[in-house]
Amino acid sequence: MKNIDSYTLRKMWLDFYREKGHAIISSASLIPENDPTVLFTTAGMHPLVPYLLGAKHPAGTRLADVQKCVRTGDIDEVGDDSHCTFFEMLGNWSLGDYFKKEQIPWSYEFLTSEKYLGIDPKRLAVTVFAGDEDCPRDEESAQLWQECGIPKERIFYLPKKNNWWGPAGTTGPCGPDTEMFIVADRDDCGEDCSPACDCGKYLEIWNDVFMQYNKTADGKFEPLAKRNVDTGMGLERTLCTMQGKKSVYDTDIFVPILAKIRELSSNSDTKAERVVADHVRTSVFIIGDEKGVTCSNVDQGYILRRLLRRAIRFGKQLALSKGDLGKIALTIIDIYKDVYPELLEGKDKIIGEINAEEERFEKTLSTGMKEFEKLVFYQKGDTISGKAAFRLYETYGFPVEMTVELAKEHNLKVDVEGFENAYKEHQQKSHAGAEQKFKGGLADHTEAITRLHTATHLMHAALKKVLNDEGANQKGSNITEERLRFDFTFGRAMTPEEIAKVEELVNEAIKANAPIVCEEMTVEEARAQGAIGLFASKYGERVKVYTMGEFSKEICGGPHASSTGELGKFKILKEQSSGAGVRRIKAILE
Repeated sequence: MKNIDSYTLRKMWLDFYREKGHAIISSASLIPENDPTVLFTTAGMHPLVPYLLGAKHPAGTRLADVQKCVRTGDIDEVGDDSHCTFFEMLGNWSLGDYFKKEQIPWSYEFLTSEKYLGIDPKRLAVTVFAGDEDCPRDEESAQLWQECGIPKERIFYLPKKNNWWGPAGTTGPCGPDTEMFIVADRDDCGEDCSPACDCGKYLEIWNDVFMQYNKTADGKFEPLAKRNVDTGMGLERTLCTMQGKKSVYDTDIFVPILAKIRELSSNSDTKAERVVADHVRTSVFIIGDEKGVTCSNVDQGYILRRLLRRAIRFGKQLALSKGDLGKIALTIIDIYKDVYPELLEGKDKIIGEINAEEERFEKTLSTGMKEFEKLVFYQKGDTISGKAAFRLYETYGFPVEMTVELAKEHNLKVDVEGFENAYKEHQQKSHAGAEQKFKGGLADHTEAITRLHTATHLMHAALKKVLNDEGANQKGSNITEERLRFDFTFGRAMTPEEIAKVEELVNEAIKANAPIVCEEMTVEEARAQGAIGLFASKYGERVKVYTMGEFSKEICGGPHASSTGELGKFKILKEQSSGAGVRRIKAILE
């Protein structure tokens, strides 16, 4: 196979779909827009769900991109050959345009053509939906693969758990998918060996989802009049395959990062090096994102803090010095600066936040040392309990590995199994909290959510007016049916008078019952008209701009009311800090 680097793969993907009539769109922010169900953009399709559900995309019906994504559900697995918390997803979409008979031959072409990946067709296997009592066997996809040249013996029919994309919620668009695999040069694990196995013979490289059904409230699957295609190819995993590497950490993306870590470290530990490389890379993208967050004890800021503190902890195993994470971050910025220029633009902010969190964690560890010394003083027996070790970890961020190391110096042991049990128990109890509570699909665009989302536009405009545009730029929002939450840049607490004035201006706009008008235009045109919003999109890319009378003009892709008078009475419940230089407002509509 071709030895393709990351720059070539991104360009190759976008060029291929541009030739197929697709508009190339920019990666969306890592911080989802108006989605209370997830902390980060977790998949390439995530930012496009409103359009897959029927909304019109300003760029048309054929789209392709490279999307930044973050997933931390498997954070403990980072350090093996494949797990990363940050990854890039290559994707293309048909919004009611082409379907299987176009997408499957295109997939085969991109995989096998010498102009593109050039994979030997003999090394490809595919899976299709086997059918069940809900929906029929996907014979159409199987036939199309055969016409491309995949023989029957390398077409596997698998059930819903393997080859089905469910709706974002309990109802909505869904359908079968077909997945593509590289077949490794090794024997079957048995007569039932297939891509469903974990034996390692079949390496997934691509997934085409065909949304052709609508799951109704009574559990029925009805054919959709407007069918969509949603595909995803993981950049890191594909690079690993194309470059003939065993691990994603051996690809051209990670090699310079790991080289920098080894240059700075005194000790050698493969897992620790990979964890530091992965966690610092993810932190760079989170902080450097156009809606970048800073460390805090809630939501995205909590995940960022956890990533950086794990990087610091594993860095201690490598004997990294204070400030070394910032040096590693500079290497990462240099790798990605041409693809994601926002990282270079935000370099000072990124390095500053990493160094500040390192400083904060050092103080926390100092406090933890004092607590450890108390624990040793009152210790009875030769073993520190798992619960005591977990309390040091949970309360003071004291790594269990450090507890074990220090205990040895006092001729003590640590009940590590007890620590693991206490950790698992804590995870189970908080399964509905912290990061876990955000798993799932997009919130429905109910009337309540639509009204509250519309109100965020008016509040954003009012904040800029009252605070004389001292920053007051949106950093993120989270909307449920009960309330809106809005984060914005501002260096101090708002005064009661400022809060009251924002409320007054929003309610004046509501009382005016101004019509809400949506227009499609380029980013440059939106900027020229004074629209507020994120201008990280590529030049010429088309966006939706919502105008609310004389009160607000903003780039947005979410749901909106038809006039401001539909909103009701606006009331701010709380204004508080959400991190360094970021404030948070919680508000309702009465």
